Amino acid sequence: MNLNNRDLAIDYLNESKLRLETAQFALNKKAYAYCIRQSQEAVELSLKAALRIIGIDFPKWHDVSEILLKEQEKFPDTFQKQISQLAKISSYLTKMREPAMYGDHITSLPPSKAFNEDDAEKALKDALFSFEHVGKLLQTLLDNFNGNKAKER
Repeated sequence: MNLNNRDLAIDYLNESKLRLETAQFALNKKAYAYCIRQSQEAVELSLKAALRIIGIDFPKWHDVSEILLKEQEKFPDTFQKQISQLAKISSYLTKMREPAMYGDHITSLPPSKAFNEDDAEKALKDALFSFEHVGKLLQTLLDNFNGNKAKER
C-alpha cells in the first residue's frame, strides 16, 4: 500500500463523512434536493477512497461504477460482494445530481420541488451504506498493512 494513496483515501473518507453530516442536516431542514446532492458527493468520495486505497487511479468524473465493476477482483472478497450494489448506488445518485442542482428541465420543476422526503431518505441511506462498507474496507486494509509492517521489524 502506497502511503500517499492511504492518506488520500483516508482524507476522501473524512470528506465523505462531512457530506453525510450535511446531508442529514439538509434532510432535517426538508432541503431534499440538497440532501441528495450531498449524498451523491458522499458516495463519490467514498468510492474514490476505495479505488485509491488499492492503487487505482480513477477518472475525474462523478460516477465510478464502471471502474468498480471492472476492477472488482482487486478488492477483498467481503467488499467484492458489495460492489454490484455500490455501483448501482453510484450510477443512480449521479443521475440525480444534476436535477438536484438545477431542477427538472422537462417538467420545469425547481430542485426544491423535484424531490420529496422519500427520495432524500433513500439517497442518504444509500450514501451511509457506501460510507460504511468503504470504511470497513479501509480499516481491513490498514490493519493488514500495519500487521505486515510489524512483522517486517
